[in-house]
Amino acid sequence: MTFSRLLSRATLVSKVGSRSAFTSSKPDFSNPNWFRVGLAFGSTAFIWGLLFKQHSTDLHEYKVRNGLE
Repeated sequence: MTFSRLLSRATLVSKVGSRSAFTSSKPDFSNPNWFRVGLAFGSTAFIWGLLFKQHSTDLHEYKVRNGLE
């Protein structure tokens, strides 16, 4: 067999014997997944809380080191 025939046979076999790892289904916007929505907003609020806490700690340390407090 020639190389082109082997190559064409390999592509034919790979297309027939494989399936997509991803499913294509349209999301249902009329019924959102409230657990995931709550998890997203909750984790965002938690991270912002940690950010503000770290900022206030850093600001206090800055003021102490520079004699402003």
